[in-house]
Amino acid sequence: MTTIGRNANICQNHAMTHYVAVLVLEQLIGFDATIPSLVFGQADDRYEVVTCGLTGAPVECTGGYAMTPQAGPEALAEADTVIVPGTRYPAARERGELTPELAEAWSTIRPGTRIVSICTGAFVLGAAGVLDGRPATTHWAKADDFRRLYPSVLLDESVLFVDDGDVLTSAGLASGIDLCLHMIRADHGTMLANAVAKYCVVPPWREGGQAQFIERAVPEPRDESTSTTRQWALANLTEPLSVQQLAGHARMSVRTFNRRFREETGLPPGDWVRQQRLAAARELLESQDFSVDEVARRAGLGTAANLRHHMRRGLGMSPLHYRKTFQGT
Repeated sequence: MTTIGRNANICQNHAMTHYVAVLVLEQLIGFDATIPSLVFGQADDRYEVVTCGLTGAPVECTGGYAMTPQAGPEALAEADTVIVPGTRYPAARERGELTPELAEAWSTIRPGTRIVSICTGAFVLGAAGVLDGRPATTHWAKADDFRRLYPSVLLDESVLFVDDGDVLTSAGLASGIDLCLHMIRADHGTMLANAVAKYCVVPPWREGGQAQFIERAVPEPRDESTSTTRQWALANLTEPLSVQQLAGHARMSVRTFNRRFREETGLPPGDWVRQQRLAAARELLESQDFSVDEVARRAGLGTAANLRHHMRRGLGMSPLHYRKTFQGT
């Protein structure tokens, strides 16, 4: 991480911390703006979060109150990560552009800075051209408006967040928590992310995607659910866990089980199982000294070759590289 000078609003411990600037714009979604300080603030002093505005004056929120930022736009030039919370900022939300004032402030962000949006903050990233040709997401209810204004963005409103390396976007509201936990997990490993999630009383990784929350016709009430079978699967990851086996445990036909599973998690059963096995393997690599073969066996992935395949495909690194990166942090 690059170490740079800092004004009075910035602590002197920057060489040891990751500086996060949260850019608040009227009308601000206040809930979104509080997520970074809440989540990163519990990460063992690994991050410093500063809220900044275009002027430093109080910023009007949609809930009938105002938020006073700690700093002005100069904080953007100092940041390692810039986060834009949800906003109704008219230039970006209605016209697909930045005001001259915002464009000038945005131009001070250093190359290589991680750029992040929560909810409709993606409209600001779109107006800044950050998302052109890249995958992104935003609140599902605003997807049509987003596509109209930013047709070159590869929008996927079915997911909770998108990590495209140096640019990350989250879906609506609480998915900002998912994204911040994901960034802690990527920066410092699963154990710290899990500890922060426990403090915040939220799951460290939510199953499924935004699709499960999109408005649709209310289904007929049913007594059956796949939740008990999912709990059983998590305790038995070394079992085959075929769709037929899962459906049998749930006492449903395969067709009914597939439909109910997608409704409840947003994922097909096979994808969900792979996600859980990969998560188990990551935790073992971080916390234990088992061989790669043993990690693969305990996580239900069978062989070291299979584990390597899924880690390279999903994380872009080998098991040994992952262990070296995260076990000592």
